[in-house]
Amino acid sequence: MAIEAPSSSSVFSPWPDRLRHSAIILLAAGAALGVLVAFGDLLLVRAIVVFACIAAAALVPWRLHHATASREDVRGANNPVETAAVSAVVAGMPDPAVLLDRAGRVIHLNAAAAQLAPALRRNELAQFALRSPEIITALREAIATTETRRATYLDHVPVDRWMELIITPVPVPTPFGGTEKCMLMTFHDQTPLRRVEEMRADFVANASHELRTPLAALSGFIDTLQGPAKDDAKARERFLGIMHTQATRMARLIDDLLSLSRVELSAHVRPDTLVDIVPIIRQVADGLEPLARERQVAIDIMLPDAPVMIAGDREELLRLFENLIENALKYGASGGKVIVSLSQALSGEGTPEVRVMVRDYGPGIAPEHLPRLTERFYRVDVGDSRAQGGTGLGLSLVKHIVNRHRGRLLIESVPKKGATFTACFPPAKTPVSA
Repeated sequence: MAIEAPSSSSVFSPWPDRLRHSAIILLAAGAALGVLVAFGDLLLVRAIVVFACIAAAALVPWRLHHATASREDVRGANNPVETAAVSAVVAGMPDPAVLLDRAGRVIHLNAAAAQLAPALRRNELAQFALRSPEIITALREAIATTETRRATYLDHVPVDRWMELIITPVPVPTPFGGTEKCMLMTFHDQTPLRRVEEMRADFVANASHELRTPLAALSGFIDTLQGPAKDDAKARERFLGIMHTQATRMARLIDDLLSLSRVELSAHVRPDTLVDIVPIIRQVADGLEPLARERQVAIDIMLPDAPVMIAGDREELLRLFENLIENALKYGASGGKVIVSLSQALSGEGTPEVRVMVRDYGPGIAPEHLPRLTERFYRVDVGDSRAQGGTGLGLSLVKHIVNRHRGRLLIESVPKKGATFTACFPPAKTPVSA
């Protein structure tokens, strides 16, 4: 006959399972004792006592085991901080978030926090994973005072990012009816705001400096056309041509400044879209064919037939290759040939990378200029650069685009033997097949 306890009683519900697991032991013990009593080898009273001892030994361990498990289940279920609901709330926060207990141990963290600080582990002290002095100081003060603390720090890995940390004490109920203060740490990326401030300041400084000359030229020619050359058709045609050149240069300068500022603004965000750079290079080379014919330079393209995928921004890559090839056509035109090639090789650290090389056979660049070529407005020959329509921002833009793609730019040159610019990118990660 089955024995069923009421479902509402957690005390008596384990007994049917205990009896079921101990049935074989009890039946064997009862049969053995019965045989001994039947043959007169054991008194009935003693047999009952022995059977009671065996039954207790069989049942008590099961009872202790389930009681311990029940206490643990009740404690975990009744602790509000350990519930799945709290974990889901922390996991759903858009910014990196970590919930700590009063001692500073991690209770919950979301995926963004795990990506920001991979050393964070549940049930371990956050101070060991977050080594920034500003974070440790703010966390210690928040734990000691149970008051909100803020800290701003600069994270250098993998790129420079300004982060704001807010530690907020969160009162939570305890299983015994009281309250306990946990600490909610949230991280806010302040890099875009700082980039905008820097972009605004740099744009004003650079624009005011570089636009002064063409604006002065335009103003002078306008005054001349309105005055002495008002009725001079030849002078008017010549001056209008110069004004058009200066206006075009100003438009390109502003365009380069804005492009550079946009790239710097998103430098901390690596592109994640997979693009094939082979057709991008072909598109740029085809678009620069008129300039190549004008400069009497042949463009030799050596690209593979198969796609070469990298994680990148298509528009930025178009701008990068356009600047490199256009520079080779302008400043290396005397060599009569520009080679654009794409290859895959190993870096100095042994990691694979995709290399796009642009080589010209012009006059080359003196060694003392190579380290500064990617600085803003740095020109090897100021007069020649302005005569070619350059703004002095092309290679700086190239460097920032390469850095945003987590690549590197190599510049090699020997005077009178041309120059080689190589943009190196990490290849796209291929999914691992199961």
